[in-house]
Amino acid sequence: MNRHDIALIGFGGVARALAETIRDRGEELTHELGFELRVVAITDLRLGSLMVADGIDLDAVLRMPAGETFAGKHGGTAAPQNDYVIRNTTADIVVEATFTNPIDGEPAVSHVRAALESGKSVTTTNKGPVALAGTELNRIAAENGVTFAYEGAVVSGTPVLRLAEKTLAGLQINAVRGILNGTSNYVLGQMELGMTLEDAVAEAQALGYAEADPTADIEGSDVQLKVVILANELLGANLTTADVQRRGISEVTAADIVQAAAEGKRWKLVGSAFRNAAGGVTAGVEPVALPVGDPLAGVSGPTNAVSFDTDMLGTVTVSGPGAGRVETAFALLSDIIAINAARAADEAVAVGR
Repeated sequence: MNRHDIALIGFGGVARALAETIRDRGEELTHELGFELRVVAITDLRLGSLMVADGIDLDAVLRMPAGETFAGKHGGTAAPQNDYVIRNTTADIVVEATFTNPIDGEPAVSHVRAALESGKSVTTTNKGPVALAGTELNRIAAENGVTFAYEGAVVSGTPVLRLAEKTLAGLQINAVRGILNGTSNYVLGQMELGMTLEDAVAEAQALGYAEADPTADIEGSDVQLKVVILANELLGANLTTADVQRRGISEVTAADIVQAAAEGKRWKLVGSAFRNAAGGVTAGVEPVALPVGDPLAGVSGPTNAVSFDTDMLGTVTVSGPGAGRVETAFALLSDIIAINAARAADEAVAVGR
């Protein structure tokens, strides 16, 4: 039976959800997908590191009480040895799921680079490595005959990148725009109901939609990174964050909300990229009062949506969850499936030579 051994770099909510899926649905997935999944390494800031070449007992790890570390376990240490684990694990797929600085993409960029240079495929839901170093990392992956996959970097478990690559293949995508941040979308919706920006943000924090520091959501830098990914992946651009003009929702006032409603419009924070007349790509992030007939206007709450402007089908819109540990874990699983398909294709080519 074909098998993929996995190393989890970071063991927060998303990585734990993937581990739970492998534990609970392992046999079912093996039967459905045609390959087995086995976790052989975990490293985490709080738990330390654990490496077991013949497979970690996921149930035991997932049941560990709060405060306990991997120290004392076979193959375990209390120290989080991320780089050592990445380079020395027997895993063929590294799942990168650590916190990432949105300015430089670290430590995720270094984690991904180390894994690819070590001949391991990588899946991540981190925006930073893709938006800030995607070209370099994809080059390193190609040089080492492995795959760098990041479906969840834009809209969590909703398959935006793979939809465009596979399902919309053959179409020319001229523009892409979307609601790419569920927190800002929720906040604008609550403002429509009469809440102030500050109260709406506080409620979003209480519900777990917004971080303790909501700046990246409210001021649009989270969407800015995602627009870079969409522009580069779908429109063939080579943009950086400096190329994407950004305005957040903090400038949207209660009066703006009331006026938009009177005109049959709804405020949304929209990230967009389109082919311009000069043949390049123009991209930006800004709050826009959309008419209710716009496919993005009806997207409510913490939901995300992306609209593709195509030559043959016109506008195609996909909507789905933009966050959630289980939903994001599905993106990692879908990347693992894609990595397996790429490996099978390479092996078929090698046999045919």
